[in-house]
Amino acid sequence: MTRIVVTGTGAICGGGKTPGEILDAVCAGKSAIGAIGQWDASRWPVTRAAEVADFNAAALLNDRKLFKLIRRTDVFGIYAAGQAIAGAGLAAHRDGLDPEAAARFNDATGVYVGSGGGAYANQYDFFPLLATADGSLPAFGRELAATVNPMWLLRSLPNNVLCHVGIRHGLKGSNACITNHSISGVLAIVEAAQALRTGECERAVAAGHDASIEPQMVLYYHGVGLLTEDALRPYDVERSGSAMGEGAAALVLETAGTAAARGARVLGEILGSGATAEAEGLLPIRDDGDGLARAIRLALDDAGLSAADVGMIVGHGNGTRSGDASEARAVRAVFGTDVPPVTAFKWAFGHLLAASGIIEAVIALDALRAGVVPGIPALRQLDPACAGLPVSASAQTPRSGVALVLARGFGGTNAALAVRAA
Repeated sequence: MTRIVVTGTGAICGGGKTPGEILDAVCAGKSAIGAIGQWDASRWPVTRAAEVADFNAAALLNDRKLFKLIRRTDVFGIYAAGQAIAGAGLAAHRDGLDPEAAARFNDATGVYVGSGGGAYANQYDFFPLLATADGSLPAFGRELAATVNPMWLLRSLPNNVLCHVGIRHGLKGSNACITNHSISGVLAIVEAAQALRTGECERAVAAGHDASIEPQMVLYYHGVGLLTEDALRPYDVERSGSAMGEGAAALVLETAGTAAARGARVLGEILGSGATAEAEGLLPIRDDGDGLARAIRLALDDAGLSAADVGMIVGHGNGTRSGDASEARAVRAVFGTDVPPVTAFKWAFGHLLAASGIIEAVIALDALRAGVVPGIPALRQLDPACAGLPVSASAQTPRSGVALVLARGFGGTNAALAVRAA
């Protein structure tokens, strides 16, 4: 099977603006979860989330005009993808080619993006006019064009990151925008890797982004019992829910042969993946973790690995009662009593929804290269329902250079991704 290697990464979230900054914060035990600052949340039932500090779209993208055409979440995605592209040296390599070869390079470079699809803030531009129209549809219609930004539609497109990454960097190859809740970012990696294996492209940017910290999103997630007003405590007996985060991550993937031909530095390898659905409903998940266990087995089979080959597991670890318990059962179903060190990252930078799995894959690769399984400082007492998971408040050592990254989403969706550090 064609080897798929990672030659560049990028990430941004409440924990930092590069993968290195984020891993340093995680290893130092720093959590970015704090008071919400994007609106006055003092009367909201949940007042805490993990926001990106000092958000400045123009500075992140070095383009003041572009922010008029995109949303906050798009800024994160375009920024992370740009980091990965720069780190992989794609532009520098292309600039050294003759015009015909450079054109072929662009045509053979794909973009795959996992996007969040539930942004209520897209509708907020209409609220002032709805209030002044006072229920009169004719009044609303008369003032609509003069009140709502005519670029509203373009700003709301779910594939903005896909489009603008291609436009900014001249990438013209195969592409797809994937919107599948919290496994979207992982699926972007999966689709990009498959496109490389089938020859649809020679290299690809895979990204995931989301910015779910908005009034209605927080209110509704609270309403269905998913959010905590305490710390996010994965696998802890006192865990009480998850916390919203925001940000993005990206990887540049290439076939091993293509990367070697241009002398690219290899950071890691995508070994295999699996994705399943439990078909129980939008919110319910199976207590036995069947869907996640099947995804793990598929990923191991795809990678040609045994359970004993896995050096660390990056759990979904969202801090919900049923989520963590069923995840533990899934892991035990596959690994039995020989579970490798387990960690989770959402305690540090919140749940990034569509970007959660992909940012955790990026941080996992950095952690493997550093030879560390970061601890979970928020963990005080392991829940008996999660017994058998080798989790710790302090750092552990991976037993090999392979990590298994787990992601779960609404509708009973599950994904597992096996990666290896260079």
